[in-house]
Order: sequence, then structure tokens, then C-alpha cells
Amino acid sequence: MATNEELRAVAAAMQRKAYAPYSRFAVGAAVVAGNGKVYGGCNVENASYGLTVCAERNAIAAAIADGQRELHKLAVVGPIPEVTPCGACRQVMAEFGICEVLLGTGENTREVMLADLLPAAFTKDV
Repeated sequence: MATNEELRAVAAAMQRKAYAPYSRFAVGAAVVAGNGKVYGGCNVENASYGLTVCAERNAIAAAIADGQRELHKLAVVGPIPEVTPCGACRQVMAEFGICEVLLGTGENTREVMLADLLPAAFTKDV
């Protein structure tokens, strides 16, 4: 399985590919799947903000499109150390069983449990 450093490196590389001409808030994400492969995503904005897709959901979608259903850990990097997933991304992470989330880069990195970011998430069991 990918190390935390490898996961963050992929997320940082994806951040450089972000399309964020409106907010200028480029975000990258990377998720490691059960097969050990790391999938990356970046945010893609749209002039109609509601059509914007976050980096976290793009990374998850890449893994799902590759046939993966078992996802483990997700890393998120952004232009500020306090970067954190939005509510929609947190719910999608819960849908696919992601438990651990790495936020930030370098000495600003913190590892949190998704349950702390999204208590009482909607799940298939609810």
C-alpha cells in the first residue's frame, strides 16, 4: 500500500493540474484502493459554480471507473494548510468506506478519521 508521503505527492501533483480560474483555490487529491493503486484527481471549476467538481470526488471517481470498490485512505492538498473536504466530498468518502483522511502538506499535515469529519454519515445501513 502507498505510504502517506506517496499519497500526498500524488495529491500535490494533481493540485498543479487543477482548473480553478474563478476561485484560484487549486486542490489535489489522491486515494489508495484495495489493489494498492493510487488514483488522483483535481478540482475542475465551471462558470456555473454548481457544476464544479471537487478534487476528492474526481479521485474517487477515477478509482471507481477503474473497477475499484474498496478504497482506503485519501489525501487532500490545497493552497492553505487548513484545507478540508466539503460536505459533499465527505459523504462520498463515507459511501466508499474511506476511513482515514490526510489533510495538508509538510509539517502542516494532519491525519484524521472520516468519522470525526462527518459524524452520523448517511450510509447504506441507515
